[in-house]
Amino acid sequence: MNPHRANKPVDEFDDSPIKYPSQLPQNGDDKTPRVMIAGAGLAGLFLAILLDKAGIPYEIFERDSGVKPLGSIMSLSANILGAIDQMGLLDELEAISFPAGSPNLMYEDMKIIATFDNTNTSSKIGYDFLNFSRPKFHQLLLSKVPAEKIHYNKKVMSMIQNREGVMIRCADGTTYHGDILVGADGAHSGVRQGLYQTLKQQNLLPASDAEEQCNGFFAMVGTTDPLDPEEYPFVKSQVSNLSQVIGRGTSFNWGELNIPENRSCWVVISQIASIEEFEKIKFRNSEWGPESNQEFINQVKDFKVPGAGTLGNLIKATPEDGISRVLLEEKLYETWSHGRTVLIGDAAHKLLPSSGQGAICALQDSVVLANCLYDLKSLDRDTIHATFLDFKEQRYRHVVDMIGTSKVTATVFYGQTFMERVIRHVVLNWVPESIKLKELFKSAAYRPMVTFLPPIPKRGTIDLLPQKPSPRYEREQKKKREEALKNNAGAESMSSVAASPVVTI
Repeated sequence: MNPHRANKPVDEFDDSPIKYPSQLPQNGDDKTPRVMIAGAGLAGLFLAILLDKAGIPYEIFERDSGVKPLGSIMSLSANILGAIDQMGLLDELEAISFPAGSPNLMYEDMKIIATFDNTNTSSKIGYDFLNFSRPKFHQLLLSKVPAEKIHYNKKVMSMIQNREGVMIRCADGTTYHGDILVGADGAHSGVRQGLYQTLKQQNLLPASDAEEQCNGFFAMVGTTDPLDPEEYPFVKSQVSNLSQVIGRGTSFNWGELNIPENRSCWVVISQIASIEEFEKIKFRNSEWGPESNQEFINQVKDFKVPGAGTLGNLIKATPEDGISRVLLEEKLYETWSHGRTVLIGDAAHKLLPSSGQGAICALQDSVVLANCLYDLKSLDRDTIHATFLDFKEQRYRHVVDMIGTSKVTATVFYGQTFMERVIRHVVLNWVPESIKLKELFKSAAYRPMVTFLPPIPKRGTIDLLPQKPSPRYEREQKKKREEALKNNAGAESMSSVAASPVVTI
């Protein structure tokens, strides 16, 4: 049994009938689930595309009138690019991306502390690290999902699940019914809150899952409008070059990097010094807007940025509605599912964005969950429960590893305490480059693929971790091969008859 399993036996679920009229998604058969996805963010859209390829009916319920992703940078690596390649989306992603160059870490006087050389890794890993605008990637995924599959202004307020299925009630009074509910609605997931409230009332929720998310930083992020290449020559580069600055004598760190269309993504990060400061920031979270942003901007606008002069220059070139302030949270929940409901992405685990692992982790969840649903043997509650436990079993230890990586990276790039400065010095000056590369290649070896799509040729030279195969896909491929052999044998037989000499008597 998985030691991290927090789920209880399924016979403890509510067996009362669902009494409310509901609008049903497209019907499936007795083995194909009707899936309801809460959240039209990256994880929800990616899962929808996969379910479409698997022939599994789904509907997406988004709480807002539209999704406006943070105007920040995204970076994807081989850990998920293999699956994106397999899905036929890699060319379109590369068209909106630049390969990552070698990041520079420096102090505010522009003195370089370290340069991380990535130039010789892609041949072994098989893929470049790709940098791009998060809204652009969201738009790409959104274009692959039929518009009629996404229902906006559908904030999930409550749910009921039993042996028959799961029903959600939205804020506008509408109800929907399906076989499975996926909470892909972010760090402050309404699905998770509703699920955990029920489990807590039944004394089934682990104490750790009721605790606050851990917060060490908050950030302001933005993506500029196209910049004049003559005024900002750094945008001419076809390689995305990160410059990360560590402020000394201040709680701030900041950085920028160029992306396609002569744009720049920038970020300012401030370390939260105490619980009291965190509570104050959290309390004001609902008040964050243009006026509050300006107060923050006034503190950081004179910070120096390589190639742009000051951070203020980049902020001025950024649309007001393209600037966001966010808490950088970290939390690994133990309860990922219960009954017919499962959580993925930030709803199940929130990572610091320092190493770009959060989005990768969420997309990997979508791949593995789609694989599990493809092999679902029946729609009874116990089978679905076991499938969700299998999903967590495949993912949990890798999420733990990714959280560890994000913590170390956050310490090196953002840390301001005395101990964090010591750790940064040790990592940058005493850890051999061979050890760093070994860890990089070890991390790149895990890349879950879509088990119900044809495999693609291996890229790179490193050995990859084995993956649980799809019994259903293997059965179907075996059947196709047998039918092809039978048809070929029949064709050869007919050909032989046609070629036989005709004897006339």
